[in-house]
Amino acid sequence: MKLWLDGGLQDVKAARVSVFDHGLTVGDGIFETVKAMDGKPFALTRHLDRLTRSARGLGLPDPDHDEVRRACAAVLDANPMPLGRLRITYTGGHGPLGSDRGVQGPTLVVALGASARRPDSTAVITVPWTRNERGALTGLKTTSYAENVVALARARERGATEALFGNTVGQLCEGTGSNVFVVLDGEIHTPPLASGCLAGITRALAVEWTGARETDLPLDVLEQAEEIFLTSTLRDVQAVHRVDDRELPSAPGPVTAKAMRIFDERSGDDLDP
Repeated sequence: MKLWLDGGLQDVKAARVSVFDHGLTVGDGIFETVKAMDGKPFALTRHLDRLTRSARGLGLPDPDHDEVRRACAAVLDANPMPLGRLRITYTGGHGPLGSDRGVQGPTLVVALGASARRPDSTAVITVPWTRNERGALTGLKTTSYAENVVALARARERGATEALFGNTVGQLCEGTGSNVFVVLDGEIHTPPLASGCLAGITRALAVEWTGARETDLPLDVLEQAEEIFLTSTLRDVQAVHRVDDRELPSAPGPVTAKAMRIFDERSGDDLDP
């Protein structure tokens, strides 16, 4: 396996990032996960645009899109596989052990791992912790993911693959690595970005392609929704058949199934929508 580091391809076993890298010591970094099918990335332009938004939000220099594209192409070419998770990581680079940044510039790593198509439906749980819709990192895809690690571990313990958060005012927000949609009276709704959720790439495409409405939703909407589904880079559109102790045995329901079909068709027609 090969990955991209320090401006070129390196063998995975030999590649090294400094133990003083700010991404490691204080979580000063951002990332993107891109779906790659037969060596071709999906929605790469949208992912690079969000990478830049996250960099600016964190105060990092704008990433060089041409370099990132070259890195992605090189890694995909060096590691052929039918379905992969392409991970772009961009950190503050070598720095002091405190929160101040160093002067050597950012670190860029692009790596690829094998993936598999997710099942059509999954189980989720809700967790008691909240997303801060007014936080400094709200809406940024940063490497500060420890909160998600803890929540996802709880989900795994309870036989689920995702944990859903509310925000500080009791509204439905997002999952650890996904956006959430609900069907009410036959219409699709999803929390607005003001709820504190990440501006997911798959979320945006699902909203555009299905006509879903952005709506402030109470967390307990999960107890009444006719259908629930998740979106993310590697899930695409995935139905929910259980949320906590509530079973939705018909998942995917008709509205979700239509959304799944639309997403499959539209994403298959255009790899960089």
